[in-house]
Amino acid sequence: MAKGEAHRQIPAIRVNQWLKIWDQVKFDSKHSRAKPEPHFYIFSIPATELRSLCGIFRRESKGVKPRAADLGIQRQHDEDRSDEISRFVRHGYPWSTLSAAKQAKPEYHDLRKPGWLPTSIVINILTGKDKREGKQVAPKDLIRINNNSGIPHLTLPYQEWSAEWEPSDVPPLEVIDGQHRLWAFNADDDVTSKYEVPVVAFYGLDISWQAYLFWTINIKPKRINGSLAFDLYPLLRGEDWLERAEEHIVYRDTRSQELTEALWSHAESPWYDRINMLGETKNPWVSQAAWIRSLSSSFVKAWDARGSKRAGGLFGARIGEEGEVLSWSRAQQSAFLIYAWKEIRDAIFKSSDEWAVHLRNGVKRPPSADRDLAFYSPHSLLVTDQGVRGYLQVVNDVCYFMAPKLKLNTWTIKNKGAAATDEDAIAVALRSLGDHPCAHALTAIGKGLASFDWRTSSAPGLGESDKRQKLVFRGSGGYRELRYQLLRHLEATQHEVGKAAQSLLAPKQD
Repeated sequence: MAKGEAHRQIPAIRVNQWLKIWDQVKFDSKHSRAKPEPHFYIFSIPATELRSLCGIFRRESKGVKPRAADLGIQRQHDEDRSDEISRFVRHGYPWSTLSAAKQAKPEYHDLRKPGWLPTSIVINILTGKDKREGKQVAPKDLIRINNNSGIPHLTLPYQEWSAEWEPSDVPPLEVIDGQHRLWAFNADDDVTSKYEVPVVAFYGLDISWQAYLFWTINIKPKRINGSLAFDLYPLLRGEDWLERAEEHIVYRDTRSQELTEALWSHAESPWYDRINMLGETKNPWVSQAAWIRSLSSSFVKAWDARGSKRAGGLFGARIGEEGEVLSWSRAQQSAFLIYAWKEIRDAIFKSSDEWAVHLRNGVKRPPSADRDLAFYSPHSLLVTDQGVRGYLQVVNDVCYFMAPKLKLNTWTIKNKGAAATDEDAIAVALRSLGDHPCAHALTAIGKGLASFDWRTSSAPGLGESDKRQKLVFRGSGGYRELRYQLLRHLEATQHEVGKAAQSLLAPKQD
């Protein structure tokens, strides 16, 4: 903008909403909870213009990377939902729900109604100090608020908006609530180009408060399913203030159960039909309950904000300096686990190590095992509670530690709303994961740990010295010991995962 040119301004209402007792709240900028401004603003703006300022469609624009779920900050996007809203805006309800064939018939035209969207889009205006993935809004793109006159005005980064406008780097706005409504509007749609939406705008609101605000808007008043909320706003998975909330516990247990079912039911999983889902006494495989506990203590483990050096859960904790949380769908999470298990299974299948040969040749094949006994033998740690948890913990901790380098948030799939057990979505995710850099890390972990001696203390023909060494894995203390030994073994791997294992071993683990 040349000097002297007038920027576009939008009048707003300043809402002073702050109670003195709120000053007692624990504010902490280190944990993304800096003290917010004591007010917010209300205004209206064309939806298409607001959408461009929020950068919702900036996934490939000038290197601006998507925030978590390609939608501003942390939400998943359901295309069908936005399409439905788009139809509603044009013709209201119930005409928007009719089939295309009925919509074409004149006798149904009297069902058209106005498509009002009176509820506010909730956004955050980024300041010049705010960083997103290490980047900031370009100074010329910042939205400034003028409070000098009687009526506040938002000064936008252009003289007149056009559909071609885009931010130089990070978009100046991020959406807290209302992405699906914004995604319903297209800049090239002349019919809805002037359609305005009401907006509630916070200024410089820290990320954790945005998660909290989303929670209070969508969950607490309406009692929407808590687990669903964690899918819509993954950042909530890493909020320690939810640790004592029933919904968060339900989320972790529910997600762990869904992931267990996916591992059991998907044909490409090494654990296909090899998990004791009903706790049957004669079923030789690890029980569903044990799998849920193992996943809850690894991938779905909560973030620990109290200074622990242990890694958080890749599916349920903050990652990196800015406290990002992976936006992966349930199907992606399932695919990641299946891929990790396939890597170690396939590596063991190719192994000619003494321990593997011993299990193949020295143990009678049980009726339920139709693959390599080096992996599936009843005397293999991998088919025990300790082995399952040990491998899950090491894969989680190494990948969590390496997350910034692995660029995990760049792994995206089209069907983001797919369930954890959606076979087709998991298959698509598995194929796309194979092309992502993080797949190399999973391969390295699988190969590195395939040479570990996975025999249990009960393996026939095991020497007394080896048997005593294996006995340390029994009991509750065995989980910690096995994780330690697996990391120590992986440390020798000539790959970045070896360095990560070394770093994880450097501080004394809890």
